Amino acid sequence: MTEFDLIQRLIPNLPTNSSVIAGAGHDCAVVDIGLAGEFLLLKTDAVVEGVHFTAETEAPRVGHKALGRCLSDFAAMAGTPRHAMVTLGLPPGFDPEWIDGLYAGMRLLAERHGIAIVGGETTCNPERIFISVTVTGVLPKNRMILRAGAKPGDVIFVTGELGGSILGKHLDFEPRLTEARWLAENFSIHSMMDLSDGIAGDLRHILQSSGVGAELLGRAIPVSRAARQKARTALPGKGNLEIEVDTSGQALLAALTDGEDFELLFTVGSADAVPLLDAWKQRFSTLKISCVGKITVKPGLRLQDKFGLRPLNVSGYTHFS
Repeated sequence: MTEFDLIQRLIPNLPTNSSVIAGAGHDCAVVDIGLAGEFLLLKTDAVVEGVHFTAETEAPRVGHKALGRCLSDFAAMAGTPRHAMVTLGLPPGFDPEWIDGLYAGMRLLAERHGIAIVGGETTCNPERIFISVTVTGVLPKNRMILRAGAKPGDVIFVTGELGGSILGKHLDFEPRLTEARWLAENFSIHSMMDLSDGIAGDLRHILQSSGVGAELLGRAIPVSRAARQKARTALPGKGNLEIEVDTSGQALLAALTDGEDFELLFTVGSADAVPLLDAWKQRFSTLKISCVGKITVKPGLRLQDKFGLRPLNVSGYTHFS
């Protein structure tokens, strides 16, 4: 059973009430508590030693990642985070100075986005460090963006470059909060989420929620330098043309399936595509944006590459698999 199998098993039995606008299965929960013009957003996420970071990882980078994962989900909803709470599970004999560094990393990111860390919980957790962060914030009621709004004919966009995050980006990424709010304020974004498990896996969540399919254009996928470096490392000592082609394919595979890029994945109507590209380049000149495919009526996910249009049978990262 994968994490997504488990989630689907649990969701039908979760209690709910009339205040819940969007619950489990979305990047953040959306709740109406009577705020004038705004919904309340709630998100929790965790990082675990040996899964999301190693014992040798610098504490401030772990703190950045622990809070940043929640903020990336807020970006997926074009929301504004306000408050955070932190639960620490620590083994006996933990290093207090490491914990100081952990909070220093969280504090720097929180201050950059105007977030108050207002408390949490500490507990013993044998063998390894466990950090859970919960964030609350707000979202204008007239700008709610979910995964379920993709429409046939939509253009698929991603920000940044993809793949190879294990070489460092998974600890140092910048949540795309500003960019997401700008998109929501200036364009009709039909669906959006953040790329935490790889586009080959995450795009399927949008397709399933929206009841549509998609085609990705292989040559348009923005492959990162880290993904190319990772591919070269996987094929040591090879330099001929055939191996270079193989290396390119391995880099594309990394861009499609590697997790923890924490970029935005979103869809817009085709009429908005060129205006969005032009406006983006003026507003965010240092952050790349790429049109990588289209939404289709035909279900399933397909890849257009040198071999033609074929089903994309790979997926992204999943826990428990």
